[in-house]
Amino acid sequence: MLFDLTGKVSIVTGASKGIGKAIAVGLAEAGSHVVLCSRTKVELDEVAKEIEQKGVEALVIPCDVSNPKDIQNVVDEAVKKFHQIDVLINNAGITAKRPAEEYDLNDWNKVIGVNLTGVFLFAQAVGRQMIKQKKGTIINVSSVGGETALTGSIAYCASKGGVNMLTKVLAVEWAPHGIRVNGIAPAYIETPLVKAIKDQRTEFAQKVEARTPLNRLGMPDELIGSAIFLASDASSYITGETLKADGGWTALGL
Repeated sequence: MLFDLTGKVSIVTGASKGIGKAIAVGLAEAGSHVVLCSRTKVELDEVAKEIEQKGVEALVIPCDVSNPKDIQNVVDEAVKKFHQIDVLINNAGITAKRPAEEYDLNDWNKVIGVNLTGVFLFAQAVGRQMIKQKKGTIINVSSVGGETALTGSIAYCASKGGVNMLTKVLAVEWAPHGIRVNGIAPAYIETPLVKAIKDQRTEFAQKVEARTPLNRLGMPDELIGSAIFLASDASSYITGETLKADGGWTALGL
């Protein structure tokens, strides 16, 4: 079946909550075993319990995606347990919002370190394993901020623009090895962090909804289908693309 992931092994970064958690559980429902990564083990353990109720295995490995040793440990432990890695969901990300002229260099380095360098390092480490296997799929979670300007988010937008190009380059370089590399670019998704902002700043939320043609924020579960599509044989002739799951955000001209 085109969308079947039975027996596959997927790594999901930033899997403890929000988009990462939703995608991890969705991959499990499609039949994939899931390696769960984030910096918070307690939350990962809860996600693992939910995944194991789907009849597949979950492996919890705390990881800071800006730390190459942590990343290599995830790859090594995943291969040790499952003997293969079929899918990588590069989802972990952070932001720091303030005007460009006031942006602190430490915050810039942290955002770039997680959102761009971390994506590269994880893709590189998993890519080496996939090259040995001669197959694999990598999905980088980007953002509409990689293509359109979000005020107060210069480091975030720069990092996501970098992710979009990184996706293209890796797709071209690794296509001869049977590896596909694609991306998903959501607009504002109602993760716990965004929900807190929405609850505290109703005017901001109203502006975001008005700016979105579908007139609402997205929900984490609404990215599951995109992830399964790109991870499965349903997208076997697609590589180097970033799929917009943005409620029409980037289609709207002002």
